[in-house]
Amino acid sequence: MLRLVQQSISSLTVYGRENIPEQGPYLVVLNHISVADTPALLIGFPIVEWRFFAGDKWQRHWLYGPIMSRLGAIFIDRDNVGRDSLREAIAALEGGAVFGLAPEGSRSKGGQMRIAKDGAAYLASRSHVPILPVGFVNMEVLFANTKKLRRTPLELHIGRPFFLPVLDHRARSQDLPLYSRLIMAHIGALLPERYLGYYENDPAVALVREEQDPWPLIVAEAQQGAR
Repeated sequence: MLRLVQQSISSLTVYGRENIPEQGPYLVVLNHISVADTPALLIGFPIVEWRFFAGDKWQRHWLYGPIMSRLGAIFIDRDNVGRDSLREAIAALEGGAVFGLAPEGSRSKGGQMRIAKDGAAYLASRSHVPILPVGFVNMEVLFANTKKLRRTPLELHIGRPFFLPVLDHRARSQDLPLYSRLIMAHIGALLPERYLGYYENDPAVALVREEQDPWPLIVAEAQQGAR
């Protein structure tokens, strides 16, 4: 499979490379639509110390397990991320690493964005590092096209880094979904409409595209929903 990726990845175009911070720590958040996302991310970015979550099923794979371990994977149960794994991720960020994370938790087989889990929001709220949004385009058709000997114009879109808004209290569990929506709005703003899925009609995405702050809207809608 890696050979197929290497043969097809030559068509990768990176947009927004100037937005990459000169050094870590920072948190890379992305739409996960292909098993080739990680190799594309490594190719599109400068050489940095990477850490990332990976499903524990890959740890048992004879080929990908050792490779992913060497690349900095923290293997987790996708449905129940343990405290030790979260502590290890926070420690990596505190040590200056770049941490890659798909807020949705697992790969979207259809390519469309699904509602985010709160792992990325939790890590960002505890580590207080910049968040760098990344959007992949056409990755979901890479292997199907390769089998048909079709070249795929892969795109990697890198947005501007941002920080989570500061609250007047330590972020609680009820704050994390709001943070997650903000993170997904920044990712969605980098993508064509066909990828937005759950966030297709989210005005927060439109505000990011217009270079406006979506946080007041997100908070206001949450307060309305709580009434």
